[in-house]
Amino acid sequence: MPVVEVTTDPTPRASGLTLALSGVAVLAIGLAGLQTGNFVATQFDRAAWLGWLTLAVAVLGFGLLLAAAWRELSGLFALGRVDRLRNALGSGDARRIHAAARLWAATMPEAATLIPAIDAANDPDAILALLRAGPVAAMRARSDALGRNAAFQTTVGIAATPSPALVVLLVAWRGVRLVRQVAALHGMRPGLLGTLGLLHRTMLAAGLVAGSEAAINAAAHAVLSNPLLAHAIGDMAGAGVAARRMILLARATAAACTPLGAARDTDTTF
Repeated sequence: MPVVEVTTDPTPRASGLTLALSGVAVLAIGLAGLQTGNFVATQFDRAAWLGWLTLAVAVLGFGLLLAAAWRELSGLFALGRVDRLRNALGSGDARRIHAAARLWAATMPEAATLIPAIDAANDPDAILALLRAGPVAAMRARSDALGRNAAFQTTVGIAATPSPALVVLLVAWRGVRLVRQVAALHGMRPGLLGTLGLLHRTMLAAGLVAGSEAAINAAAHAVLSNPLLAHAIGDMAGAGVAARRMILLARATAAACTPLGAARDTDTTF
């Protein structure tokens, strides 16, 4: 019996929804551009100065829209880059790990000393250990500092906010701002779509960093033990929960923004 070889196309194809949305975007942008071009031409027929003025307004408006779109795409590309680096560093392939480590190290302030150390390490495990002990630990310490600062500010805000609805808005706003601060610390500038994607990844990473419960509780207690806060808040149950969530959010965001550390974040030091 002849053997029939079945081959599959390894290239992923775009879904129908992606194609439909792309078509809508092309039509919207294309027709808007054509309509604007016709309007600019009409204004030139009326008067040269009016045509140039209309053209300047159109160029400025489309330029701002394109800049906003590029900023959103850059944030999404940054998230995709973290995923690619994480896959390469966890692949077990020595060459991929070395290349990914050098690529990641090149974006860090300590690249001048970190890249030669990576090149000198001929063992993939040594490279990963070097990254965890160096940039990962440093970034996590800075993220923890941002989390404690956010916890302190949130606690003070809760003490000064009379309305429960305003408390919810305050905690939500401070949490989103903390996520963006930690992302900026890792070299990312997420826009609206990038922030939403990062929030989703942060929620997934929160379960992986929950092993540091003792450290998070200790850090929250340190924030709430401030004499001024103890005098101002009185009953600190709600403030304690909010402070703990801010600290956990900082660590989870750092895990989501770091190619290493999310799956092995078992350090309980704070």
